[in-house]
Amino acid sequence: MSNGASSALNSQPDLASIPMAQGGLSRLAVARLKSAGVPVEPLLRRAGLAPEVIADPEERVSVQSQIRLLDEAAIALKDDFFGFTLSRDFDPREIGLLYYVMASSKTLGDALKRVARYSRITNEALVFGYQEGNRLVSTLNYSGVPRHSDRHQIEFCMFAALRICRLLTGQNIVPQHFSFSHHRSEVIPEMGRFVGAKVEFGADTDEFALNIDARELSLVHSDPYLNDLLLKYCEAALADRKSDTSQLRTKVENAISSMLPHGRVLAQDIARTLGMSERTLARKLSDEGLNFSEILQRLRQDLAVRYLDDRKLHVSKIAWLLGFRDVSAFTHAFKRWTGRTPSQVRAAHA
Repeated sequence: MSNGASSALNSQPDLASIPMAQGGLSRLAVARLKSAGVPVEPLLRRAGLAPEVIADPEERVSVQSQIRLLDEAAIALKDDFFGFTLSRDFDPREIGLLYYVMASSKTLGDALKRVARYSRITNEALVFGYQEGNRLVSTLNYSGVPRHSDRHQIEFCMFAALRICRLLTGQNIVPQHFSFSHHRSEVIPEMGRFVGAKVEFGADTDEFALNIDARELSLVHSDPYLNDLLLKYCEAALADRKSDTSQLRTKVENAISSMLPHGRVLAQDIARTLGMSERTLARKLSDEGLNFSEILQRLRQDLAVRYLDDRKLHVSKIAWLLGFRDVSAFTHAFKRWTGRTPSQVRAAHA
């Protein structure tokens, strides 16, 4: 086999490394589409999902396909806040094992620790974090999936997590802060009313923080015997899942995304974030036929196209979000990538 053919094969994604999900969120979206009278098969086809997979609750779906389906559903339903909409009225029991191990825990702190340990049973791309200090902080990161590709899934997960905290404790818990790393040109008032505090977009992290005392809140359905039993099931299920589905390119993209608005993104800073030297990062990327500069430029291009779809987002703000010093630098780069200016692309979409 020639070196070129070998490189081409090596660049193909390993099927075993594709993050999978139970598909509950996809099935919620399909049910909502059907109730609105929207034909679902064309949307499933565009998302890369087969109707028989959605019809079988035992079938898992790729996380990327689920993200695409939510995007398609949001457009079809004319609901740009579709993830938030779904999070407010779904039945948490549909989450399955993860919900019940949370609900049977003794305290809210215990329940959130269970989420951090077992979230991959439900969705291999979602990495929940749990930190205790002056506050109780729950974070959400992506593994194996580009963070910039998603809005609706992560919004569903964050708002749903807060709602479940309230249901489990029987208390109207209000976070000290509630933030997303992606950007929105506007935020509907319902989000702030639901949370009880400001919802921040364009933050450094996806997280919400509670008063540290919240960790000791008792849960209304606490059952130590059931919890012990379910923990055994969860440990067994976790052992069946892949330990790390993240590919290097995605790790680099996700690290770059959080730094772009802060100005110039350097390979040495990204390498440090990933816990390696700049030389090691360059070597690992080279082994996969990649280089840092190409990843950075492609990510900027993908984000630019996504941001331009939001007509309320001014071009000067987009330039800043992508780390350009001014609009002219962004326009020049965008024309080099696509052969058109940002205004021409917006006019064509209109």
